[in-house]
Amino acid sequence: MKEGYIKDYISGAEVKDTPEESVVQLFVQQLVEDYHYPKASIQTRPQYRVKIRPSDTKREFPIDIAVFSDSQKTDENLHIVVECKKKNRKDGKTQLQDYLRFCKARIGVWFNGDEKLYIKKIEKDGKIFFEEIPNIPNFGQRLEDVGLFKRRDLQIPHNLKLVFKTIRNHLAGNLVGTTRDEELARELINVIFCKIYDEKFTKPNDILEFRAGLDEDKNAVKQRIEKLFEKVKAKYNAVIDVGEKINLAAGPLYYVVGELQKYCLIESHRDVIAEAFETFIGYALKGAQGQFFTPRNVVRLMVKILNPNHEKLIIDPACGSGGFLVESLKYIWDRLEIEAKEYGWNEGALNEERVAVAINNIRGIEKDNFLSKVTKAYMAIIGDGKGGIFCEDSLEVPSEWSAKTQQAIQLGTFDFVLTNPPFGKNMKVTGEEKLSQYTLAHKWKKNEGVFERIETLETEKAPQIIFIERAMQLLNEGGALGIVLPETFFHAPNSKYILQYICTGNNVQWIVDLPHNTFRPHNNAKCLVLMVQKGVKQQENVNMAVAEEMGHNHQGKEIYRWDYINNRVNSAELWDDIELIEKEIDSGFKKYCFTVPFSACASSGVFVPRYFWNSKHDEITQIVNKTSSKLVSIQKLMDEKILTVFDGHGSPEAENKGMGDYPYIRVKDIVNWDLYKDPTAKVPENVYKKFYDEKKQLKPRDIIFVKRGSYRIGSVAMASQYDSECILTKELLVFRLLKNENTYNLNPYYLLYLLSSKIVSMQIANKVLIETTLPNIGDRWKELELPISNDAKEIEKITSKVKKVIDNKWDALSGIDSLIKEIGAITT
Repeated sequence: MKEGYIKDYISGAEVKDTPEESVVQLFVQQLVEDYHYPKASIQTRPQYRVKIRPSDTKREFPIDIAVFSDSQKTDENLHIVVECKKKNRKDGKTQLQDYLRFCKARIGVWFNGDEKLYIKKIEKDGKIFFEEIPNIPNFGQRLEDVGLFKRRDLQIPHNLKLVFKTIRNHLAGNLVGTTRDEELARELINVIFCKIYDEKFTKPNDILEFRAGLDEDKNAVKQRIEKLFEKVKAKYNAVIDVGEKINLAAGPLYYVVGELQKYCLIESHRDVIAEAFETFIGYALKGAQGQFFTPRNVVRLMVKILNPNHEKLIIDPACGSGGFLVESLKYIWDRLEIEAKEYGWNEGALNEERVAVAINNIRGIEKDNFLSKVTKAYMAIIGDGKGGIFCEDSLEVPSEWSAKTQQAIQLGTFDFVLTNPPFGKNMKVTGEEKLSQYTLAHKWKKNEGVFERIETLETEKAPQIIFIERAMQLLNEGGALGIVLPETFFHAPNSKYILQYICTGNNVQWIVDLPHNTFRPHNNAKCLVLMVQKGVKQQENVNMAVAEEMGHNHQGKEIYRWDYINNRVNSAELWDDIELIEKEIDSGFKKYCFTVPFSACASSGVFVPRYFWNSKHDEITQIVNKTSSKLVSIQKLMDEKILTVFDGHGSPEAENKGMGDYPYIRVKDIVNWDLYKDPTAKVPENVYKKFYDEKKQLKPRDIIFVKRGSYRIGSVAMASQYDSECILTKELLVFRLLKNENTYNLNPYYLLYLLSSKIVSMQIANKVLIETTLPNIGDRWKELELPISNDAKEIEKITSKVKKVIDNKWDALSGIDSLIKEIGAITT
C-alpha cells in the first residue's frame, strides 16, 4: 500500500486517504455488515455518476456510494444514493436532494462521519418532495418495511461506537436546553434500557415495541417508548426512580429509535452502557475521575482465565458500568446451559438457575452515584442482579458502609475479585483512619535486598496501590484476583515493595501484557493484567501472554492485521491478539502464550511478559541465521574490554537555557545520526563548567544512544570533532570503542550501523518498559545483541558506506564553521 492511501472496501483499489474517503469506507462497511448489501450491488470506486439536470446527455455528478437493487448497476436499478461530504446537515441535505432529483433512486443518505440523515423521494403530480425517514431498509426489504422488526430479525452491531457517536452528535446539534454530555448520557441510557427490556421480553416472532416506522407520527413513537419505560420502571422499581422520565422531544427520540431499532444490544460483544457512557462523557471527566472502561475483549479474557462457575462469589470493588460483572454473569450462564443439557433441565429450571446466580453470586461497589445506578439498572434488566450493587467507597473502613452493604459484602468471603481500579495522576487516597487499614499505605525501606514496612503512615496514596490490598482482603484463602495494573508496578525499582507484597505468600498464576493502546485515547496508561491466588504456594512457572494489538489504535479507531506475506493490511481481520490468546489457552501455547520460571522473574526483578517473549527472540535468531552473522551482546563486548559505556552529565536549570554558547544535548536532538545543537538550549560557560567531567568529554566517533524518552529509545548519533564541548542529558548513553583491533572487526562506523539495525530495534521493543508513563530501557541495553557479520569483507563494505555518509556530514559542519568565522555567528 502506498503511503497516504487506503484500500477501498468494495473494489479493493488503493484510494487516497482523505477525511472524506475515511467516512466513505466507514459507511460502506456498515452497508455490508449491518444492512447486508452484497458488495456486488455497491459501487464506490470508480464513482458512479448521475445527471446534473434532466436535459443532460451525460452524467457529471459523482456519487460517493451508489447502492443498486442488484448486481447489474444500471440507472434503472439505482436504489440508494449516499453522500459523504464533510458538510453541515443543511448543506448535506440540499446536495443529497439535488442528486436524488435527477436519478431513479428513491432513498438518500447523508453521512459526514459525525451525523447521519436519511431521506426518501416522493414523486406526486409531476413534483418531487423529500421526507426524512428513520433509517434505510436492509437488503431485500422494502422501504415500507423500515421499523417493522421482529425480535428474531435483530442483529448484533459491528461498530456500536459509531452508532452512538452519530446519535450523540445529532442530539448535541438539535436539542434545546439539554446539551451537556452528562445529561445526554442519562437520556440515552434510559432509552437503551427500554431497548434492552423490549429485546428481553418480546417473543422471537413478535414485532418489537421499540421501533420507529416509515411515515409513523413521531409523537406516536414517543408515546410508545414512554409506555415501554413505564414497564421498565414497574419491573425495576428498586433501581429506577419512579419519577424518572424520557425527556427527549418526539423528533430527537424518533431519530435515536431509528438508529438503534435494527440492532440486538443484549447480545452485543461490547458493554453497551459503557460504550454509550464513553461516547457521551468526554475525556476531561474520565481523566479527572479515572472513569475509563476496560475493553470488553480484555474483560472476556480475564473472566475466561479465572473460569468462574455458579458456586463462586464474585465482586468488583470498582465496578464502573458493570463490565466485569456482566461478562462474568454471561460466562457462568454459558456454563449453566451446558449443564442444563447434561441434566435435562427445561427452560424454566435453567432460567431459575440464571436468576439465582445473578442475585446470589454477583457483587459490585462503585463510588460514583450515577455509575452505580447505571450498573444496578443494567444488571437488573439482564439478570435481576440489582441487589448486589452498592454505592460506596470501597477503600473506606467497612464499618462506615451502609448496613445493607455490610450485610452483603464482608472481607475474606469472595472466591474471585475482578477489577480495574481507578487511575489518575491527581487521584489520591487520604485520611489516617482509612489509610491505616493498609500495609501498602505505610512507608517501606530496603534492607539487604528485601523491603520492610515501617510504622510511619503515608499522608496520601494512589488508589490503584490501595486497591490491590483491598482486593486481597476481600478474597478468601485460595480465592483469585484478576486486576489491571500499571506496568511500572511490575519492574520499577520504586515499586518493588508492591511486587513483594503481591508475591509474598501468594501464587502468581498469570500475567498478560496489554498493548499501550488498550485505554487510549481516554488514558495513556500502559497496563498489565495480573492473576494471583491468595494464600497458595507459588507455582514453578508463571503463565504469560503478550498482545501486540487488541483492535484499535491510539485514536480509538479500529485497526486491521498486517499481512506480512503480502506486505499489506488485511482489511478482513481486526488486529486483535487478545482473541488469539484466548484460542491458545484452549488449544495449547504457541506464539502469544508461554511460561516463565517464577525464579527468573524474581532474579531479574522484571515481571513484564514481553521481556521474556521468546517468540520474538526466536524470530530474530531465524533472521540472523539466514545471514553469515552471529549475535554478540553489548555486555559481552564490555566484559572483553572492547567497549566502554557511560551516561550523560545531567540537566541544567531551565533559566540557563538559550543564554550561552555551549550546547545542551537532549533526547530530541539525536536526529539522523547527528547531534543537533538547538540554540534555544545552549547554556553559559559557567554552567558548562559546573557539569564538565573530563571522563565524560565526548571524542570524535563516540556513539550517543537514547535510553529513556517518549518515543526515541534506541536512536543513535556519532559525535564529531565539533561536539567535544557540550552537556548531555542523563537520558543519553555514550558508547566508545576501546580497541579498534578486536576479534569481531568492530569499528565505530560499523557499530553505528549495528545499533541502527532492525535486529536491534526488534530487541529494544521488548526491553523498553514503562516507568510511570515514560518508556525506559533501564540497564537492559546491556542485553542487546548485535548481529555482527562473520565476513570481514562485508564489515569493511558497510563501514566504507557509513563512513562516507558521516564524512559528508562532517564536511558540511566544517563548511558551516568556516562560514561562522568568516561572517559571524548564525543560527542553523
